[in-house]
Amino acid sequence: MTTAFLQAITFDLDDTLWDNHGVMERTETGHYAWLDAALADWLGQRGEAPAARFAERFPLAAYQARRLDLARRYPLRRGDFSWLRERALAALLEGYGLPRSAALLWAARAMQRFMALRHEVSPHPEVEPMLEALGRRYRLASITNGNVDVRRLALHRHFPVAIAAGEMFAPKPDARPFLAALARLDTAPALALHVGDSWKEDVLPARRLGMQAVWIAGADVGLPTGVHRLAHIRELPELIEWLEKRR
Repeated sequence: MTTAFLQAITFDLDDTLWDNHGVMERTETGHYAWLDAALADWLGQRGEAPAARFAERFPLAAYQARRLDLARRYPLRRGDFSWLRERALAALLEGYGLPRSAALLWAARAMQRFMALRHEVSPHPEVEPMLEALGRRYRLASITNGNVDVRRLALHRHFPVAIAAGEMFAPKPDARPFLAALARLDTAPALALHVGDSWKEDVLPARRLGMQAVWIAGADVGLPTGVHRLAHIRELPELIEWLEKRR
């Protein structure tokens, strides 16, 4: 009787299962523009419109700088991007002159808009059938540093285990999100494969635990044992088939 080479596969999400750069650009500018317009309308109806609109007083760069400052001040929260965003918005809104209760309300509403835009992702066309096929043979999980909630995506049915590393205050490359996924998958690291686009946040921590790793990257470089480079996620089934034959 042969021993199984692979029992489980864990996946990063952003820039692994879909291209995320455009998503984040639209989401970043979109929710901030929405807040600026909605707030101006609300203040105008109340006869309280300041001389300068919110986004004029606090341009997008000021919002980004405030998030970075919060991440430095609260290192345990550095990977909890939703918390950083909402707290930064509330602080800027108070600085704009809103009372704290109104600032918290508008920050929460802006984050609702952010999350709606954040989940307008388009997985690569090969992803759905690939996960469907792999799910029949292996246990699957997602591990992300981002604030995408897999349960809001059509792909959620393929991931009975979904780990949001930032929310557990242990963003990758911390080992804890990987260990949490492996525990819930009831799989030893040596029998698991992690797939991601980041050398630092995906490949290195997976290999330190003894997992096989797939690096989705354009660079064609020499790799250590146990790391496999692919140019695109569509190549994963062929690689797994090759690895299974070699075991």
